[in-house]
Amino acid sequence: MRMAYRYCKNPSEAEDIAQDALLRAWRRRSTLRDGSRRKEWLATIVRNEAFRLHARVRPDPVATLETQEGAEDEQIISTVERADLHAALSRLDERERELVQLRYSEDLTQQAIARRLCIPDGTVKVRLHRLRHKLRRAMAEGKQPLRRSASRGDPAHLISRGPRPDVGDEHREEQVGQ
Repeated sequence: MRMAYRYCKNPSEAEDIAQDALLRAWRRRSTLRDGSRRKEWLATIVRNEAFRLHARVRPDPVATLETQEGAEDEQIISTVERADLHAALSRLDERERELVQLRYSEDLTQQAIARRLCIPDGTVKVRLHRLRHKLRRAMAEGKQPLRRSASRGDPAHLISRGPRPDVGDEHREEQVGQ
């Protein structure tokens, strides 16, 4: 053990080196040529085992901890995002919630939704697009409530009252203005 302590300061590593060296010496005892040099022979085996121990790739305990912390952080972020989404969905009016439920809970196509609600396909497409935009904006703003505005360009206003006949003109005006 004293020889093993020379190569490391950690008692558990010294014990590992001594144990591995004695095991190797026992298995290779037939290679000892001169019995009077047994001490030097064993010291060489201990030294080689110490070098082997230090050459082994050991996992970095800090990296393992950081990986585990990262996974926990992802779970927390995921939970917060789900809570934010539920809060944003709860602030939608009944018609908007119905549209979200038909599309995402019942997994209906836009055409099937249009038939069920007796509205044109294009109307469903536009409402879903604006609803997704509204939810994305609400998620980006965090816990701020969705505001309803009477402004013509506000998607929340357009979703709540349905598409306006001049929607295409607004879109073209926005593109030209940018």
